[in-house]
Amino acid sequence: MKKNAKTNSHMKKIGFYLLVLVANIRCTTTAPIDFIRASCKTTLHPPLCVRCLSSYAGSIKGSDHHLAKAAVIVSLNEAKLAAAFVSKLARVSGLKPREYQAVKDCVSTMTNSVVSLSQSVQELERMGRRSVDQDFEWHMSNVETWVSSALTYQNICSGGFGVNGHVKDVVTKRMVYASQVTSNALALVNRFAVSHRKGSSHKP
Repeated sequence: MKKNAKTNSHMKKIGFYLLVLVANIRCTTTAPIDFIRASCKTTLHPPLCVRCLSSYAGSIKGSDHHLAKAAVIVSLNEAKLAAAFVSKLARVSGLKPREYQAVKDCVSTMTNSVVSLSQSVQELERMGRRSVDQDFEWHMSNVETWVSSALTYQNICSGGFGVNGHVKDVVTKRMVYASQVTSNALALVNRFAVSHRKGSSHKP
């Protein structure tokens, strides 16, 4: 009987510790997601924003800087996919002359978009390796300019088709999605800039 009582007591303790562990896991995973949800409310496409960034919750950890960098990385990845898509489309036979020219122009603008977003990611990484206050405005201005340029390039691509048809529809659909992701990234980059400036203004 005593042995059974000790076993039951031991099992209860294990059960208690497991409950505590689960509670701690929930706390550590829920908080970053809540931060992402709250931050994404400042974007034009909140549900898309949360869906794209939720897998980065562990690395974001409530940091506006990490959130902005993750958003730009997501945008860069999507821009690369969109650029590869239009590049393949340009090699498809049977395109009308105006369609081919529009797709060819789209390849060029999407290449520029990828370059701009790559520069943005690199700049945000550089900001993470040094004091954020050191030349913050200069670095932040670069990121804002490049992400904004990437969005402009994507819009140019989707707006470059004067001829209605299947090619225009598939390219526009792909570019609209890419531009929504990049729009969200730009909003979160701007949010990071504003939050940092507010924090700096309160320093003695």
